[in-house]
Amino acid sequence: MNLHIRHGEKVGIIGSSGAGKTTLLRLIAGEIEPSSGSIELDDRQLQSMSSTERFDMVGLMHQQLDLVPQLSARKNIEAGNSGRWSLLRTLIGLLLPVHDLRSTEIAEHLNITDHLDERTSRLSGGQQQRVALGRLMAQNPELMLLDEPVSSVDPALAERILEILCTVGPSSKSSTASVIASLHNPDLAARFFDRIIGMSRGVIVFDKPAPDVSSADIETVYGEMISGMSPDNADESEPVIWGRD
Repeated sequence: MNLHIRHGEKVGIIGSSGAGKTTLLRLIAGEIEPSSGSIELDDRQLQSMSSTERFDMVGLMHQQLDLVPQLSARKNIEAGNSGRWSLLRTLIGLLLPVHDLRSTEIAEHLNITDHLDERTSRLSGGQQQRVALGRLMAQNPELMLLDEPVSSVDPALAERILEILCTVGPSSKSSTASVIASLHNPDLAARFFDRIIGMSRGVIVFDKPAPDVSSADIETVYGEMISGMSPDNADESEPVIWGRD
């Protein structure tokens, strides 16, 4: 595939399970290397960057979340700073009640302030997902990659989280950061992202501005099982804007 993401662009990647969405995100994050071709960030080869440079540039929230269950939600969020903190500062943060004020601000945006000092293992799946999002926001990279960021939260909270990621943001950089998120819900993708990429079997099937995505495009990546979401009076030859007024 050939893919170019612009600065500040908000891109939703949709497709059924096994389409290759997670693999694509891991390639962009540098967790796995392409068998051919290259990944470039700001015209620099990803593999040539130091770990610190890569940390400032790109961050990935995994579907598995990768939280430390024994630590509080606050400490897990503050772990997003570990790539820029010294080893001593990181150890002090883990062992002593030294709080980063940004973690509180981020928690307010994600509506988990009341759970900041609870052990992460005691939180619900949706709350843990918000903690993982908070850790990524604390990292504050220029490119935010998210693998199914709202799969474990209720619809209202899913909208709030995507609004934070794609519009406001809890910091000066995050409001201008590029966001690439994999989603199963084309409705949410169309409502919050500027551009939608449809994938199937490791291939980009379509790459369009959100208003141009049609019901036929959606069926191409999901099959007939989703065709019933189309309005009864929709003209299949015209774009159907999923979830937009």
